[in-house]
Amino acid sequence: MSATSSSLMSLAPAQSLSQPRRVKLVQSPTSLSVSLPISRVLCLKSNHQRNLFACCSLNVQDSAGQDTPIEKRYPAFPTVMDINQIREILPHRFPFLLVDRVIEYNPGVSAVAIKNVTINDNFFPGHFPERPIMPGVLMIEAMAQVGGLVMLQPEVGGSRDSFFFAGIDKVRFRKPVIAGDTLVMRMTLVKFQKRFGIAKMEGKAYVGCDLVCEGEFLMASGSV
Repeated sequence: MSATSSSLMSLAPAQSLSQPRRVKLVQSPTSLSVSLPISRVLCLKSNHQRNLFACCSLNVQDSAGQDTPIEKRYPAFPTVMDINQIREILPHRFPFLLVDRVIEYNPGVSAVAIKNVTINDNFFPGHFPERPIMPGVLMIEAMAQVGGLVMLQPEVGGSRDSFFFAGIDKVRFRKPVIAGDTLVMRMTLVKFQKRFGIAKMEGKAYVGCDLVCEGEFLMASGSV
């Protein structure tokens, strides 16, 4: 490497394992040199100035966030439809009403709703006493109820007396849902055959940013 290179990085002489190694960064033609422990210079690579700025910015954001009490850092979910409005649409009642709030709603298109999973849910004493996990079939049922909220609207042609959960496909459970979690479910209409009263929907459920369940759903309208 020539002496006129834009930047050079060289390690200090060998040291004992008990002492932290240091990296010396030399930049020409300004002859800027920085000596830092090697654990501190992960961002000092080819674009060391830009990466160092990013690292410093991140530290500033973290310190600013720590000044706000944790209970005030995260906004609550919006309420597009509360439990009373949900009860006006869905025929389900305790203990099988598994949707607490709708936070986004497009009738006949999609809906996002939440289920607050608490230790007081009646299925936890048996599933399981030593490790409370929400049953996968109830996650599917909760998602189907969100799908019902999408379709059970006059403008869509649905009726709470004649719309049923008809089938599921490609269901996968990615992570367990436990007491204390907030299950966020999105149901999106993929295809609606109005002539036959068949709706195909895509569903995904999350806890935080983690996908915990997904699948394809069939809903059908008709008489019993």
